[in-house]
Amino acid sequence: MRDARRITAIIADDEPRLAHYLRERLAALWPELVVAGIAANGPEAKALIDAEGPDIAFLDIRMPGMTGLEVAQSTPADTHVVFVSAYDQYAIAAFERAAADYLLKPVTDERLAQTVQRLRARLEAPAPARDVAATLATLRELLPQLGGAAGGERLAWIRASAGAQVRLIAVDDVAYFQSNDKYTSVFTADGEALIRTPLRELLDQLDPARFWQVHRGTVVNVAQVAATHRDVAGRVTLTLKARPESVAVSRAFSHRFKQM
Repeated sequence: MRDARRITAIIADDEPRLAHYLRERLAALWPELVVAGIAANGPEAKALIDAEGPDIAFLDIRMPGMTGLEVAQSTPADTHVVFVSAYDQYAIAAFERAAADYLLKPVTDERLAQTVQRLRARLEAPAPARDVAATLATLRELLPQLGGAAGGERLAWIRASAGAQVRLIAVDDVAYFQSNDKYTSVFTADGEALIRTPLRELLDQLDPARFWQVHRGTVVNVAQVAATHRDVAGRVTLTLKARPESVAVSRAFSHRFKQM
């Protein structure tokens, strides 16, 4: 039987730095919350939940072994699940599992404070109040913050490798993507990073109104285009706001820039 005065949580994330950061911010925003453990993958998360019986589970969605969504399927009904992800396209699936909240990385203190408030209210409410209707109400409240996940299920954040580090990059900050052998290069004002997602697969997750394919191996963020240039032969190149290099547009896609 749980101690009514002791609220416990577990954190599961395959990025240790992000897991410990979340633990630190929770300690600052909710000092009485006891983090009973941190798991580095899905099976560890399931085992930790089984062992600790926490009140709250903060679950990353993309984890080795089992996803956070799979872990949530076997989580006790009285454990409140908060999904944490760099991707907004899992929001509907998360709330189908009666998630208490859905946080997009990187998590800000302001957004985490909202989660803490929501969790406090759920923990204080009698069990019958935590039903499907309440979950749907939460979903309606949160979807605008998730960039319209219910409609387009668009990518909001990218986890990319830059040297020995792994960075979380906001899609809005990307100048362009370029196919690079087995990887895709991500170019921002800060430099170049790599992701393993093929460009064709990435296109399905990007907002087509904002990210235009300009070459067989290049996709540009239109909001990052400073100017277009057309030479006497009709070839189009793009000058970018945050990058020094120009991006060539193939003839197959040059018609998209006639009005620019």
